[in-house]
Amino acid sequence: MIRLSRPRPAKRPGLVAMIDVIFLLIVFFMVAARLDQQEALPLSIAGAGAGGVWEGPPRLVEIGAQAVWLNGVSISLAELPEALAALMPDEAAPVIALPRAEATVADLARVIGELRGEGIERVILAPGGGP
Repeated sequence: MIRLSRPRPAKRPGLVAMIDVIFLLIVFFMVAARLDQQEALPLSIAGAGAGGVWEGPPRLVEIGAQAVWLNGVSISLAELPEALAALMPDEAAPVIALPRAEATVADLARVIGELRGEGIERVILAPGGGP
């Protein structure tokens, strides 16, 4: 008599090897991915480095949440570059940016971006947290 063996059940693939491969792919993509690269804002920190002589009238820009003050007087962001230009002895003169306590980084970046767009490149960041 001929014996027929019962068909063997199909062998399942090993899950441990698949999990290892998935883990390695996750690690690879985490390392290879560009993590939200942002534009750097060129700033000087007040009090850092060699001090220079201040020339011309004060140019203090206070930055709040959706508001800007130039030398203590409220001003719109659109008017700020023109008002600063009238106070600057030359194009390379510095401007001091003072973020208030309620200001966010986005507010600071928006104001500095507006100044840079109008050709005011030298911005000194003063420690914030004012009124």
